[in-house]
Amino acid sequence: MNYQVELEHILDINKGKTPSLLLHSCCGPCSTYVLEYLSKYFDITVYYYNPNMDTVDEFKKRLTEQIKVINKLPSTNPIKLIEGNYDSQKYLDYIKGLESNLEGGNRCHKCYYLRLEETAKLAKDKNFDYFCTTLTVSPYKNAKVINEIGSKLESIYNVSYLYSDFKKKEGYKRSIELSKEFDLYRQNYCGCIFSKKTGDLNEEK
Repeated sequence: MNYQVELEHILDINKGKTPSLLLHSCCGPCSTYVLEYLSKYFDITVYYYNPNMDTVDEFKKRLTEQIKVINKLPSTNPIKLIEGNYDSQKYLDYIKGLESNLEGGNRCHKCYYLRLEETAKLAKDKNFDYFCTTLTVSPYKNAKVINEIGSKLESIYNVSYLYSDFKKKEGYKRSIELSKEFDLYRQNYCGCIFSKKTGDLNEEK
């Protein structure tokens, strides 16, 4: 499936309407382009839910940057925010046994599922028309896996999933431009303690 084409098809179906969207966001920088793009079409509520963060300080730092993006970004429709709970033990229990997996493998896939499932549950509970995630804007995230998870959760919770591959149409490049424009903190690791080790090594190189 071409996820960008599928997204454009959904936008076309809803032309003239402004459906509600619960958008899971991993961080402010990744949300920049996604919000710029989608706020023309949806009434968006950002759901900052990331129990995978290695420390509460990192969680709060990225939350601060998320709020900064929402306040600074010009948008056709207003953007709201729901702050998720920080529960690192829930994440560690969820990925137990996969700690030594390589970055981008099954440990990461379970992390995607954890965050997307909580988003789908909330979207169902709050009667959102769609749910989605900013994760596909990153070239380091597997858009196919993320969209397959979203499709599965759509069936389980009976709430529409917004397919995406936000890397398309130079979305990642635009996110970098907007991050510089807004002077955002751009982390060099995904958030968990396992990715931090990889990030620190990459930075040293």
